Amino acid sequence: MAHASEQASAEVQADPSRGLTAAEVEERKQRGEVNAQSRGTGRSVAQILRANIFTRVNAILGVLCAIVLSTGSVINAAFGLLIIANSAVGVIQELRAKKTLDKLRIVGESEPTVIRDGEEKTIPQHEVVLGDIIKLRSGDEVVVDGTVVAGSLRVDESQLTGEADAVSKGEGDEILSGSFVNEGSAVFRADKVGDEAYAARLASQASEFSLTDSVLMNGINSILKVITWLLIPTGILTIWTQLVRSDTGLRESILSMAAAIVPMVPEGLVLMTSIAFAAGVIRLGKYKALVNELVAIEGLARVDTVCTDKTGTLTTNEMELDSIVAADGSPADGSEEDETWARNLASMLNAQDDLNDTARSIVAGLRERGVEPEQWQGHEIPFNSRYKFSGFACSDATAWIMGAPDVLLREGGRAAETAKDLGDQGLRILVFGKLEGADGEAWANTDDLSMDSAPQLNEPVLVVLRQQLRSDARETLAYFDEQNVDIKVISGDNSDSVAAVARKATDRDLVAVDARTLNGLDDEAFDAEIKRGNVFGRVSPEQKQQMVESLHRQNRTVAMTGDGVNDVLALKKADIGVAMGSGAPATRSVAQLVLLTNKFSALPRVVAEGRRVIGNIERVAHLFLTKTVYSVVLALVVAVLGISFPFQPIHVTITGWFTIGIPAFILSLAPNTERPRDGFVRRVLSLAIPSGVLIGGICVTMWIIIYPGAEVPEIQRQQAGTAVLLALIVMGLWVLGIVARPLNWWKVLLLAGCVGGYLVIFLVPPLRELLILHTGNLKLMLTGLAVGAGGAVLIEVVHQIAARRQAAVS
Repeated sequence: MAHASEQASAEVQADPSRGLTAAEVEERKQRGEVNAQSRGTGRSVAQILRANIFTRVNAILGVLCAIVLSTGSVINAAFGLLIIANSAVGVIQELRAKKTLDKLRIVGESEPTVIRDGEEKTIPQHEVVLGDIIKLRSGDEVVVDGTVVAGSLRVDESQLTGEADAVSKGEGDEILSGSFVNEGSAVFRADKVGDEAYAARLASQASEFSLTDSVLMNGINSILKVITWLLIPTGILTIWTQLVRSDTGLRESILSMAAAIVPMVPEGLVLMTSIAFAAGVIRLGKYKALVNELVAIEGLARVDTVCTDKTGTLTTNEMELDSIVAADGSPADGSEEDETWARNLASMLNAQDDLNDTARSIVAGLRERGVEPEQWQGHEIPFNSRYKFSGFACSDATAWIMGAPDVLLREGGRAAETAKDLGDQGLRILVFGKLEGADGEAWANTDDLSMDSAPQLNEPVLVVLRQQLRSDARETLAYFDEQNVDIKVISGDNSDSVAAVARKATDRDLVAVDARTLNGLDDEAFDAEIKRGNVFGRVSPEQKQQMVESLHRQNRTVAMTGDGVNDVLALKKADIGVAMGSGAPATRSVAQLVLLTNKFSALPRVVAEGRRVIGNIERVAHLFLTKTVYSVVLALVVAVLGISFPFQPIHVTITGWFTIGIPAFILSLAPNTERPRDGFVRRVLSLAIPSGVLIGGICVTMWIIIYPGAEVPEIQRQQAGTAVLLALIVMGLWVLGIVARPLNWWKVLLLAGCVGGYLVIFLVPPLRELLILHTGNLKLMLTGLAVGAGGAVLIEVVHQIAARRQAAVS
């Protein structure tokens, strides 16, 4: 296939100004030379089925189910239904999540601009064909491999090579998919598409549904490793005891063996975790939030610091040209000289090929004022956040420059003071001026430019833009304030101007810092400034990355929002990168989460969803691991003593129905706004081990005391076993009540429903007989209730002691 594509590429040499014809595009589609990739979102349907059906847990339960069925007791093999239920629920949820992601991915993917039949067209990237002529501007993502045929640009290939420095590309140079344009503009020819493109080959090595970087899953896997090592010797000892030492028949020994081993397997823990993550993806999809990496849901829950830009988050992307003023603040309109300034500004912007949102707003404002641009000859000076200005170098050695006042103006000058006064009112100020002669020629090469080496304009005018605060900005910041989440407003604009805007959106005390004062500071001083300030202006892209690193040194979990190419470095460095759907394709490609609605107000919902998922998984883990612990205790003691197991397989199955399975599923999807804390494994085991040991120890002690012996009729052993089962259920329900706290109406209703479920099982004769429950000995049943109630009191006491210790430690 690669050879065929290379040969086809050699045949296609479309005119860069006209591109392919419609007939040529159709011909290539027929040949399959289109940018369709075989890899979809995450795992394929076959992989999803295989991963959810052929699991270690299902294998263990399947073997035990076959053994129990060999005894002829169909009802005792009911736990085998867990295999079907686990697999079905897991498959359905993951398929739903995959469908949601596939739909959102189509909406959120970048759409390249191609030239076909001499016209520019924006198309979905999967419709790009071999030989297409594609136009690139600053912020665009390169979606296929190709060769630059006209123009020049600088591209960031850090996603491919790991090198952060931008690379210059000119005519004849190769450009790879997965990179993005840092500055400049060009057109290039698509030489490799689909699965042959470089980024596609890299992407095929990873699965977007991987949870390998999940702190939560790593903790659960650590617990499961310990459980596995416990299961092996306990299982072997149990099998030997029940078959050789218990003095009961073969059939009863086999059933006792299965009853001892089945509850040791935390069959629903990993399943519930996967369900919670998948449900999170589906819920976020309803908010039009595209999850590029599943672990982003967990990361969002742990966020305690949100770094956000001003434009596009606190304010709308749309700006409006307010006025053009002279250096002293007087209106620059009416005179012939002032009209010349406006016409030169319009001409400079008209000559630029790569306009950002700010420039387009100025163009629209000038057009409304009837200002007509002239046609200039020369070359563009593209805007870059590194040096904070853009312009146009004319062929007569004159350069026209527009950019940040505090970068292009002499400090203390009249124009600088005017710009500051206007900026303090929350207005966006740009300065526009002219450089002549040698000064004009000097700024044609931008490779080594920075804010410190930017030109100084002597007789400029000020371009004043109005910014509109988002209607939901105050509500959003108030939410983060209530949740004790720090906000850092990081902007390329003047710090005082940014602070003036931010004060309209929050009542927090704001400390504004000019990021240029951070240059040259050591880590300790830099960290102190980042901790002190919460509004930062004139921040370079590299400084945004350094700020995230500083917050990491302060043990902060950072979410970074962004929509421009200058945000890419910081988005990649942050724990969670959040891009706006209307932002540069480059930001969407590196972010873990894309807000397709472009609303900063969606972020609280996203954070809340992450907290719901993680908090509820912790609840569920308590339940499953408590069952595993008491099952191991029961099995070990019974095995050591050489007596038969008190329960049959159906008994341990019904025990899980209303103390674990059903409530765990409901709790895993319930609201939960508590921020996750470190020490997941420690907290889970701090409840599961004491509760499990108490339940197992109390049940086995009761069984030893009331065990009638192997020589009595089987009905007496089953009556004693039913009494012990009742005690276990009472204690299990109490653990469920602890896990469900704090209680509210629906949780009380859930607990009442679970108690009601067991009352129906024990009191309805046909159901009781079907489930092999023998409640005829009233004295034993009352004993079981009393023991269960006493055990619940002990569990509560131990829980309160552990909670106080944990509170003292934290």
